Amino acid sequence: MKISFIVALLLLYLAGDGQSDSFYLLKPQRVFDGEAMHTNWVVLVKGNEIEEVGEMTFKLPAKTRVIEMKRATLLPGLIEGHSHLFLHPYNEVSWSDQVLKESRAERTARAVMHAEATLMAGFTTMRDLGTEGSMYDDAGLKTAIEKNVFAGPRLIVATRAIVAKGTYAPNFKNADIDLPQSAAEVSGMEDMANEVYTQISKGADVVKLYADYGWGDDGQSMPTFSIEQIALATSIARSSGRITAAHATTKEGMRRAIMGGVNTIEHGNYGDDEIFKLMKEKKVALCPTIAAYEAIQQYKGWKKGIDPDPLPIIEKKKSFQSALKNGVTICMGGDVGVFPHGDNVREMELMVAYGMKPLQVLQSATSVNADVFGYANKIGRIKKGLLADIIMAEGDPSTDISVLRKIVFVMKDGKIYKGP
Repeated sequence: MKISFIVALLLLYLAGDGQSDSFYLLKPQRVFDGEAMHTNWVVLVKGNEIEEVGEMTFKLPAKTRVIEMKRATLLPGLIEGHSHLFLHPYNEVSWSDQVLKESRAERTARAVMHAEATLMAGFTTMRDLGTEGSMYDDAGLKTAIEKNVFAGPRLIVATRAIVAKGTYAPNFKNADIDLPQSAAEVSGMEDMANEVYTQISKGADVVKLYADYGWGDDGQSMPTFSIEQIALATSIARSSGRITAAHATTKEGMRRAIMGGVNTIEHGNYGDDEIFKLMKEKKVALCPTIAAYEAIQQYKGWKKGIDPDPLPIIEKKKSFQSALKNGVTICMGGDVGVFPHGDNVREMELMVAYGMKPLQVLQSATSVNADVFGYANKIGRIKKGLLADIIMAEGDPSTDISVLRKIVFVMKDGKIYKGP
């Protein structure tokens, strides 16, 4: 028995060592390195890391597997900046019915399928900003992916998200009913501190706050937390090396979140020149989630390209162009879950339609997101020493962003999930 055990250990060691010594040479037509486009470049992958990048001036190791795609563009794996894996499109089932009527087992099963679809679409990393009633199940999902239980992106999770008591939903406006809430409710400074610590202890990589929400007398969005409450949460998160993201659509909610020290504003629908100048000054990034707002308007009956733009879309275009004009750092994140998982490129197409250049959008979905989220030492660029999260698309996305709908190769952590 002892000899058999030693032999088994030796075989496991040799298998692992063989994986670490495996080499792939990737030869596309062009390489986008996260910042600029290059021709005549190749990429050598060793194990799960990028070993060499650039023109072919190095000697190939023995037994290197060469993968050549002559019409393809090689890019870093795309990073989805705002998602909800435990949600599916609201025209299938309303948000409140998903939260109240779908079991967590069903929602987790859906999330597994959503994660696989996302990876196959070329998004090798995904920031999930709240389970919307599924407690800390995103942390478990992340662990399952890391253990290779199923295929999915590397996850950056927020677990439950934090809301002010009485401001979020579901809410049937019946004082006799206590409904399950889709985020963690807090009231006061002590509650806020305890909840941030709790979510971090349960596996949160990022702390998400709702700086405003539709709790006004007429259901209008109003600020929920004071600057001091937000600052307390960001201080605790920062001391652990984590960043904070704030849902904020109103100008005042955005201002409080910015002054409270958050790293990203999610949505930013009604920001103006004044607020975006403040964001630029304080180095706060914007994740605009254009696709979600267009999808919601379409679910309400708007026929894009036929009907005039409804007011929320007019305001969204205006605020996005103001953010661009004022030099705000723009992250790529579509609030996918409101619309189908795997269709993440929809946000990138809309960013171009709303005024960004395709190359800028590629940067947002790779190096910019990696920098803002604190993962630049691991992902987001085609660079020696970074993890081998690499995709290839048929065509040139720097001239036509929709080329990213034609993903022909997906590698995550040195493992090929799609391709030859």
